[in-house]
Amino acid sequence: MKVTIFGSGYVGLVSGACLADVGNEVVCVDVDHNKVDMLRRGEVPIYEPGLEQIVRSNQEAGRLSFTTDVAAGVEHGLFQFIAVGTPPDEDGSADLQYVLSVADGIGECMNGYKIIVDKSTVPVGTADKVRARIDAALELRGQTAIEFDVVSNPEFLKEGDAIDDFMKPDRIIIGTDNPRTGELLRVLYAPFNRNHERVIAMDIRSAELTKYAANAMLATKISFMNELANIAERVGADIEQVRIGIGSDPRIGYDFIYPGIGYGGSCFPKDVQALERAARALGYHAQILEAVEQVNYRQKELLFHKIKSHFGGDLRGKVIALWGLAFKPNTDDMREAPSRVLMQALWDAGARVQAYDPEAMDEAARIYGSRGDLSLCRSPEAALRNADALAVATEWKVFRSPNFDAIAEALADPVIFDGRNLYDPKYLKARGFAYYAIGRNGG
Repeated sequence: MKVTIFGSGYVGLVSGACLADVGNEVVCVDVDHNKVDMLRRGEVPIYEPGLEQIVRSNQEAGRLSFTTDVAAGVEHGLFQFIAVGTPPDEDGSADLQYVLSVADGIGECMNGYKIIVDKSTVPVGTADKVRARIDAALELRGQTAIEFDVVSNPEFLKEGDAIDDFMKPDRIIIGTDNPRTGELLRVLYAPFNRNHERVIAMDIRSAELTKYAANAMLATKISFMNELANIAERVGADIEQVRIGIGSDPRIGYDFIYPGIGYGGSCFPKDVQALERAARALGYHAQILEAVEQVNYRQKELLFHKIKSHFGGDLRGKVIALWGLAFKPNTDDMREAPSRVLMQALWDAGARVQAYDPEAMDEAARIYGSRGDLSLCRSPEAALRNADALAVATEWKVFRSPNFDAIAEALADPVIFDGRNLYDPKYLKARGFAYYAIGRNGG
């Protein structure tokens, strides 16, 4: 089948590459000429395990191509996927300017029946706005007889596992008011739906809300566990034992109940905020969503306060080794990353940071440039040299079992601030470390 994807960012590129990999002819359209040139050379601008290989192989096979030509993209595909960004607006609501701009472009170029698929994360009612924009463009052209359908098909891709998530989805949500359109999408997704039925059909507005509801629920679990961790510290309990105790209940489960220094990335912060603002605009006070945001914001500051307290409130001249910059492992994404809050607080307090991340070094250099109080190091060991303490902000596998003797030898003060609860407090304290974690025996 012929598919057009508008947007070659994280969602668009993964979706396009995976759809091409099962035999579809996919054209990705993007307004960024530099990005398109890079992709044509087989260079992938984001880090996602397996993505570069699948992009290159499908380009070589002639099933995946990239262009800045909107008209060519509209002409190509029966399916027109909108997979552009929906960043927060000034008030925290979702900014739909890029989505609606794509809708305008489709309407201006459409020459026959098309299925417009909203893949971007969008507020309830966006499909109606997309439909209205295309209708308006067709009316201006005098082409109101051209038919089209708008479908909500939200993505559920985890950064670091996106290829597997697309190829073996938990569910495929299709929101449509036209049964024929739903059947065509079932055909498109059939290669990913062979093991068992994964397609869940529903009305468009329910599909739009499902995406926000899923991310808000997961973010709520994280913030709730962080609340419990903060209580555990104050009562002398170990949150890791509590986590095991409650996770064994199948109604709760073990997923997303790891305490830490808050969630980040391109989805959870933006989507929780957008859903809360949408409810507010409708006159409803979404208290839980508001609290989830507040807890997460506070949690990102927690590791800094532990560091400041350990050093008696004075961090001037201190050097902190920082392991982990990305908001989670297996990505180079630093959007809303807790590491950024920690580093800014350290800099404001007069400290320097020596940082290492397996994948996010280029992204950190792009964000921060050449600051005098930030050194981007080539290895975890290099980050430790002449540092006063170690802080861990991302749970990369390479950080899970380090050489603690080498850490103690490298640090001026054998102290670890563990924002992801990677290590055993008793083991480290027995080896002479001061160890601060999240919600572990008052640590």
